[in-house]
Amino acid sequence: MEDRFPVLIVEDSTTQALRLQSVLESLGYDVAVAVNGREALERLQDDFRPLVITDWVMPEMDGLSFCRALRDRDLPGYVYVILLTAKDALDDLVAGLEAGADDYLVKPVHPAELGARLKTAGRILGLEAKLKKKNEEIRHLSITDPLTRLYNRRHFNEHLPHALKAAGRYGRPLAVVMTDIDHFKKVNDTYGHQVGDETLQAFAGVLQASLRRGVDWAARYGGEEFVVVLPEADLEGGAVAAERLRLLASQLKLQSPQGPFRITASFGVAAVDPQKEPVPSMEALLAAADAALYRAKENGRNRVETAR
Repeated sequence: MEDRFPVLIVEDSTTQALRLQSVLESLGYDVAVAVNGREALERLQDDFRPLVITDWVMPEMDGLSFCRALRDRDLPGYVYVILLTAKDALDDLVAGLEAGADDYLVKPVHPAELGARLKTAGRILGLEAKLKKKNEEIRHLSITDPLTRLYNRRHFNEHLPHALKAAGRYGRPLAVVMTDIDHFKKVNDTYGHQVGDETLQAFAGVLQASLRRGVDWAARYGGEEFVVVLPEADLEGGAVAAERLRLLASQLKLQSPQGPFRITASFGVAAVDPQKEPVPSMEALLAAADAALYRAKENGRNRVETAR
C-alpha cells in the first residue's frame, strides 16, 4: 500500500529486533534491521528507507546521537524517525524530539499503537513525496522551452559556464554546435505558424534523439536557433555530430495543408581543448560558433562550418 514505506529498525537487542520485525511484517511493511546507529547510517546510504524506528539506548551510537547524525546527512529524501524509549519523563521526550526524532513510543510498545503511529508517518511521508514531485515539476518547467521540450535559454546560460569550468578543471574537450533552420520565415509565411511550430518540434526531436544520454544536452537559443553542448567532444568530433544532425534534419518529411515539405539546417561548430589552449569565456565560445554558423549560411546553407 502507498502509506507502507520501507522501514529500518535500529536495535542492538536481537530479541527485541525480531519481535518488532515480526509485528511490522504482519502489518505489511518491508523491514530491514541495523544493530546500532553507525550501521544504520551506512545502510541508509546504500538502501534508503524513509521510515526508521530506533531504540534510544544502544552501544557505539545511541538513539539521540543517531538522530543528530542522520539530520546532518544528505539523503535522497526525508527520513521519519520514531524513537523507542523506556524513558517517559517530559525532559527526556523533549530531548529526543530536539535531537531530530519525529515521534516517540514508550516501551513496551503495543502493536495497535505502533500501527497507528506508522500510518501517521506514512501520511506525512506521502505528503512530502508529493511536494517533492511537485517542486521537481515546477523546476523542470522553469528550465524547459514549452514548445520544443528542450532546455530553454535560461538553463543554457546558467549551465554552459559550469560545463566550461569542468572542461578546464579536468582537461577535457567540449564542443558547442549552433544551428538554425534555413529559411524558417518562409515556412511560417507559406504554411502558417501552426506548421512552423510543428517544424520546430520535429527539428528539436532530431536534436534530442541524437544526444548521448546523460552527456550531451540541447537548448532552444531563440526563435529557430538551437545550441547543442557536447562534452568530451573536440572540434572534429563536434563537426561529425553536426553533420549527422544536418543529414537527419534534411530527411525529415513534414506535413502541411498544402502537402509534404522538407527543411534544411545550417550548423556552426566551436570547441575548447584545455590541453592545447586556455578555456575561453562562454561569450567567446558562442561568438566563434555563431561566426561559423554565419559562414555556413553565406556558403549556401544546409552545411556545417567549424570555427577558425
